[in-house]
Amino acid sequence: ENWRAAGGLGTEAGYCKKVMTVNAASLCFRNKVILAPMVRVGTLPMRLLALDYGADIVYCEELIDLKMLQCKRVVNEVLGTVDFVAPNERVVFRTCEREKDSVVFQMGTADAQRALTVARLVENDVAGIDVNMGCPKEYSTKGGMGAALLSDPDKIESILTTLVQGVCKPVTCKIRILPSTEETISLVKKIEKTGVAAIAVHGRKKEERPQHPVHCDVIRAISEAVSVPVIANGGSHDLIKDYSDLEAFRQATAASSVMVARAAMWNPSIFRKEGSQPLNTIVQEYIKYAVRYENHYTNTKYCLCQMLREQLENAQGKKLHAAQSLQEICEVFELGSFYKETSALLEARKVSLETKDQEEDDQMEDADVIKMAVKFDKREYPPQITPKMCLLEWCRKEKHLQPVYETIERPLDRLFRSVVTVANQKYRSTFWEKSKKLAEQAAAIACLRTLGLPEGKWSEEASHLVNKRKRPDQEPLLNGEHKDELAAEATCKKPHFPPETLDSGIS
Repeated sequence: ENWRAAGGLGTEAGYCKKVMTVNAASLCFRNKVILAPMVRVGTLPMRLLALDYGADIVYCEELIDLKMLQCKRVVNEVLGTVDFVAPNERVVFRTCEREKDSVVFQMGTADAQRALTVARLVENDVAGIDVNMGCPKEYSTKGGMGAALLSDPDKIESILTTLVQGVCKPVTCKIRILPSTEETISLVKKIEKTGVAAIAVHGRKKEERPQHPVHCDVIRAISEAVSVPVIANGGSHDLIKDYSDLEAFRQATAASSVMVARAAMWNPSIFRKEGSQPLNTIVQEYIKYAVRYENHYTNTKYCLCQMLREQLENAQGKKLHAAQSLQEICEVFELGSFYKETSALLEARKVSLETKDQEEDDQMEDADVIKMAVKFDKREYPPQITPKMCLLEWCRKEKHLQPVYETIERPLDRLFRSVVTVANQKYRSTFWEKSKKLAEQAAAIACLRTLGLPEGKWSEEASHLVNKRKRPDQEPLLNGEHKDELAAEATCKKPHFPPETLDSGIS
């Protein structure tokens, strides 16, 4: 009986209903063809392309827990994505509605609580959570992650049990086989007891590489020893060349599903029942996704190189190697017009959203906020003299309470704007700034100019603060000896961020 037949799907639905203890929309892992997690390859464009060609489930590339813990969840309205953004503004993980019910987030971890924190950060935006327990590369194993976990069954049990009990999405893991079949089966049975939804098995030992044959017999023994779905992986080199080979590999391993890595990296249309697409068609479709979702050009280029392989030495391949931007990549493959049209659409969408946000902000703001179109340019001020310092000095002299700054961040473009309150009056600039510090300085300028006060510019004659700094008995204010005064300035800041800008996935 064909494993993709309608009868099989009916059985699958019954299986889900019986054993899944998570939400009704959970993934099932029987009778599926799956894109494997692949470092640098499994980014959003490749995942979407695999889904288009027929993949049922797609895994993202392994992302390290410590890196994800630094990320902030940001809704990107321009691209229609949810981005997990590092402090350096780099997008570590990007996903979208199209794959929400199909994407499994794979993490590298060696700590149960860190794993749980990351899983809760992303669980509302993905269909499942996976722990990498099979990667043999040093960057993974040196931190006790990946294949290093295979020698610590108790830690495996702790991580998986914590995740299964702590999140509402199905949890899976991906392992490699151990030195003996008996050891492997013993480990898999222990994993099964944690309540995972499936176990992916790469049919090679951790010291073996793609040129070594995959051990189908070991995967078969595992499949027959447990009731949890087993996902067979590792057949790309010898066994999987086209779609029909997926079923042959499943039968050879008696697995519930098949996971494909390199064969899909070389040709994502491996998932297409009707047969593979021409390479040029695949490449163009991949590039279009890369442009639509602003995938970084270096990642895009890397994935294209994996697809082109032997064609990298021809004229087109050499042009690809020389490309230094998404636009240049598009021009290599005759998609220059597509790039310009798509970029224009995205820019127009961005402007429209910014305008809408500005109008909403203006309507919602209190009428008592005094606004002024001002920016802070540090080149216009002496070293260590700022409008904030001038405003603080004036408040002290007039015996007012210290200025209070409230700063918000706009999710759309991650720009900042600050409102300062002085003597019960609020002031702000009409401009959005690249940093919280710049936004606060601009708000201070708006206040000072409204009150007709000096702001410390070079152009202002005999700046009060500059003169004070020249007097020995006053220097401590700015040279650090009276840190409590500078600290007082810091304590009057009250940053406020709208709910949608926070890591709302953490519960």
